[in-house]
Amino acid sequence: MVLSPPAATACQVRCAGCRGILNVPPGVMEFRCPKCKLAQMLPPELRPPPPAIPSHQTVDPSKAQLPCANCRALLNVPHGLERFICPQCHVELAVDLTKLQQYLSSLSASRDTLAAPPAEPEEVNEAALEVEREEDEGGIVGETFTDYRPSKLSIGPSHPDPVVETSSLSAVQPPEPTYELKLLSEIEEAKVLSCLQLETIIYASQRHMQHLPDGTRAGFFIGDGAGVGKGRTVAGLIWENWKHQRCKALWISVASDLKYDARRDLDDVGAFAVEVHALNKLPYGKLDSKAVGIKEGVIFLTYSSLIASSDKGRSRLQQLVQWCGNEFDGLLIFDECHKAKNLIPEAGGQATRTGEAVLDIQARLPEARVVYCSATGASEPRNMGYMARLGLWGMGTDFPNFQTFLGALEKRGVGALELVAMDMKARGMYVCRTLSFKGAEFDVIEVPLETEMQNAYNKAARLWAELRKEFMLTISALYDCEKPSSSQLWRLYWASHQRFFRHMCMSAKVPAAVKLAKQALQDGKCVVIGLQSTGEARTEEAVSKYGNELDDFVSGPRELLLKLVEDNYPLPLPAHGLQVLGKDSSKQRQFRAFHIPGRRRSRKSKKPEDDFESEEDYETESDAESGESNEGPRICKICCSEDPKKVSIECQDCDASAHFVCLPVGSTGTCTEWRCPSCDEAQRTYVGQLQARYEKALERKHRCLDAIRSFDLPNNPLDDIIDQLGGPDSVAEITGRRGFLVRAANGKGVVYQSRSSKDVAMEMVNMHEKQQFMEGRKQVAIISEAGSAGVSLQADRRVSNQKRRVHITLELPWSADRAIQQFGRTHRSNQACAPEYRLLFTNLGGERRFASIVAKRLETLGALTQGDRRAGPSLSAYNYDSIYGKKALALMYRSIMEQCESPVPPPGCSADGEWVPHEFFKFARAALIAVGIVRDAVLGENPEKEFEKPSGRIPESDIHDVARFLNRLLGLPPDIQNRLFEYFVSIFDRLLSDARRDGQFDCGIIDIKANSIELQDTPKTVHVDPMSGAATTMTVLKVDRGLTWESALKLFEQNEAEKKPKSGFYESKREWLGRMHYLMAINCLKSGPTCYRIFRPASGEALREMPEEELLSKYSIVTSLELAEKKWQDEYTITEDQCMHGPKCKVGSSCTVGRRVQEMFILGGLILPVWGTVEKALSKQVRLSHRRLRVVWLETSSDNQRIVGLHIPNPAVNAVLSGLAQMQATQRSEMAHGPEVAT
Repeated sequence: MVLSPPAATACQVRCAGCRGILNVPPGVMEFRCPKCKLAQMLPPELRPPPPAIPSHQTVDPSKAQLPCANCRALLNVPHGLERFICPQCHVELAVDLTKLQQYLSSLSASRDTLAAPPAEPEEVNEAALEVEREEDEGGIVGETFTDYRPSKLSIGPSHPDPVVETSSLSAVQPPEPTYELKLLSEIEEAKVLSCLQLETIIYASQRHMQHLPDGTRAGFFIGDGAGVGKGRTVAGLIWENWKHQRCKALWISVASDLKYDARRDLDDVGAFAVEVHALNKLPYGKLDSKAVGIKEGVIFLTYSSLIASSDKGRSRLQQLVQWCGNEFDGLLIFDECHKAKNLIPEAGGQATRTGEAVLDIQARLPEARVVYCSATGASEPRNMGYMARLGLWGMGTDFPNFQTFLGALEKRGVGALELVAMDMKARGMYVCRTLSFKGAEFDVIEVPLETEMQNAYNKAARLWAELRKEFMLTISALYDCEKPSSSQLWRLYWASHQRFFRHMCMSAKVPAAVKLAKQALQDGKCVVIGLQSTGEARTEEAVSKYGNELDDFVSGPRELLLKLVEDNYPLPLPAHGLQVLGKDSSKQRQFRAFHIPGRRRSRKSKKPEDDFESEEDYETESDAESGESNEGPRICKICCSEDPKKVSIECQDCDASAHFVCLPVGSTGTCTEWRCPSCDEAQRTYVGQLQARYEKALERKHRCLDAIRSFDLPNNPLDDIIDQLGGPDSVAEITGRRGFLVRAANGKGVVYQSRSSKDVAMEMVNMHEKQQFMEGRKQVAIISEAGSAGVSLQADRRVSNQKRRVHITLELPWSADRAIQQFGRTHRSNQACAPEYRLLFTNLGGERRFASIVAKRLETLGALTQGDRRAGPSLSAYNYDSIYGKKALALMYRSIMEQCESPVPPPGCSADGEWVPHEFFKFARAALIAVGIVRDAVLGENPEKEFEKPSGRIPESDIHDVARFLNRLLGLPPDIQNRLFEYFVSIFDRLLSDARRDGQFDCGIIDIKANSIELQDTPKTVHVDPMSGAATTMTVLKVDRGLTWESALKLFEQNEAEKKPKSGFYESKREWLGRMHYLMAINCLKSGPTCYRIFRPASGEALREMPEEELLSKYSIVTSLELAEKKWQDEYTITEDQCMHGPKCKVGSSCTVGRRVQEMFILGGLILPVWGTVEKALSKQVRLSHRRLRVVWLETSSDNQRIVGLHIPNPAVNAVLSGLAQMQATQRSEMAHGPEVAT
């Protein structure tokens, strides 16, 4: 802390980091916040005035005294110097000669006032700051979905099931429909397509009549949720194009057996004339040749077929392009198009062949009518790279390529993702509806580990820790030429580690899943169990090793461990390893040179060209000269004579030599290799040592394998569940595996059987099993991702089995795409009843790793494909792989390594807890060392006694890697991992709370709730996109957020009847601007610290609950209801047209903090192209809260009109309008004169 000449009084300032209020003593210019430790300075307006210049001092007339524009230091600048660098802050500065004279004149005027007493510092209104913070947190979350009905069409029957749309998308109107359906009369009479499906066909056909600026035909995106009826919509679109003589179409999907569903959908819409040809049944030749004879119809293929090629190099893609022809303008349908994701992979990855092929076929067929069709078309913006025909980037847009578009979205957060979906709907290129989940039940069930499983888990964690030590010790004992690739070995180790404990987590949930399934069957329901991994690979490995008849079901975890140790245990080279290395290999020479006893023969080597090589690495000239005697005749080791006429051979290991004629016959296998007797004896001794060393290591490996085989580990969950629920005769298996294990007829052991039979071919097994389930012959179905894509298992009104489905998720899928696809198997159109969903989780902290991945995708998936990220299943509580999760992890690691203070008390370290922080951190470090996160730690009895700081380090690449932390966490005993996970979550929650408090949390669409929301005037067009003609509008709304005394009293009386302690009306203890502030606090009565719901006269209920300690420190309760009524109504009236800063507010009349009635400016319509201009205008605002962009949703009180757009803070409205006007003028000028072309 640096002291300067004292100021007149102390002052209060807001910390630039944590935004808290700091009391700065007189004379302090530089200080550090005691909470966030941020170093900062007093702002210039609060600093004491500089001392007056004594009369005896003079100013150098050859220099001008000018302040630095950055640090405000006073600099002596010679006259005529235009550019220089500030010696204090090192910023380059330039002298503006036009402003210099004005500055000097103002400086002379200000010196006259130096002797005047300083102005009193402005008092900080803590109540106003508190209200501003509450308002920054956003609005209250309202209804996520609204009922859907086509807004601009009134044709076709209603959809058979209730359909909804997200609130944000429902506020966006599509363009006027102008396309006339050719099959309208036929369809309306048959009533085979609903109004929703007809609307999609009209907008898709209308979009296909447009071309993008690059000349390609525009595409359409059907983003309807699973089960809405996308297949029949696509069939209707094919039939409509057939009526226009476009009789060729390509239908690309995920599974070949979905061809039968395509045929069914075409028949349902009356398109019996359209043939469907399965590409996988056709040869690689020309499809329209006489031999094949396909002139028209639908070619149905999978994404795997799209990238396939024959042995002769003929590709399916080229075959399809040849069949379509250069002028092809038919349909190109990408069904389940999420399969083409990862065209633009993460850094360091490679694009998938599928994504590249999807992009390639679109480029080769520029006139094709492209349809992207999927409920999960883009789980994150990176996966939109293949949607080139939407026209969101490229020629005629603000984004020259997809990478630019992606960068803009990632920079602007979830709000921008939500705007993309709304923009696409407004331009008529996108529809997204979903079946109402009304009637469906979601339940997240935490499954505690049973005692037996907990013991097994503890043993498994210890086994993996011991195995890691064994690998490390074994590797350290190996010679350099024997060591395996370290990175490859540990990559295999940790991958197996993750799969092992994932199997353990799944097995731990099997008893609960079986219990839930049996209970559902007793209740007259049927069951669908979803998982991802079937364990087929481990089963087939066991069958190949032990035969088709086994004693019991295969244990996946055991087989995985056995395979890891059998294939990767780091053994030393056996005795014959020298010969295995090869005669002339560098490894063999290195091995002989350093590990075979005997003298090393001096060899002449070439001097390296690199000047930095050590002189010891090569022989000098004098060394070479001294070795010239080696070139002459050598003494024979056998006959002890020196005869230059006899040919000699040198010993392999020393410099001895012998004559060929002296060697005994058969003493050596070749005429080029020989060892002298001493070296030969040493070699035999060393080979014996090698063999003993190898056999000892092999024995250790066998002990490891024996320990694993004796370890009681759970069986394969899939086989276990099928067995407990009645076997294959009672359970329909819809997976991708080829065979399974079943109980033997005599009940002893199990037998491996193929899933196919004489009557059912392998490719039809899943269809047969589905039929068994839908007809009610089997009451339980188990599905995996590989076998269930596109399968319908809902309680369909057309089938016999219409019992309610209980969908149990035993294993959460790896991505949101797969999760939503799996949920959609049992929730589809035309169902008799909605399903029940049961999501199972163990109470292991580490298992949240799998939920974390899915939650991250679901959050952005809901934002991007449905315009509202709250639309996805509610797993956001498990989304730890976020920016806040990464910050929390780094803070936790630094706290554990005692490099900083812990932001929260560690678990069990409270005043009456069992730990003190230092002991907890020591315990945590030991756990992190055990799973390889802390490296290079000093091991021993008590290694940290010798060091002031903990030993070991955490690599920089791991500091923010949440996925790795949660992966490794699984390998710890349950009680340890739960403690560590609890500590991580506590820090995570603290960061989220701080971000919400400071208004930094990206909460996506905010629902603004108020007593009254009224439209002030007709929305004004402020910008028109020159390419699409879509308009950006500014809407002005009058919002009354206040809470009347009557409403407040009613709430108070309701809670008084419930006898909630300390609930009531409160008055601020301090007076600001001549008046007190009032609020009503209602006790929340929940576990944990006591908190209160806060209601204010001007702004209603606050989102943030106030802790009791904070409430009682700032406010005191008002016991008189009469006094509370008078003060409440006074504040209610005053805040109608005045903010909480009073009439002298610096921001002026545009300030809305604590104002009850205010104007809100909403920028709606086409937003994405003008986002950058709006951001630039807001960045110049004084207050931080006025610089943030938020997407808001409102509904007017009188006519229930929905409005969605960017909320522009009142002080920034003029700057935004000015920026948009300038942008529009620039665009018009460019269109009038054309862009400049560089020569």
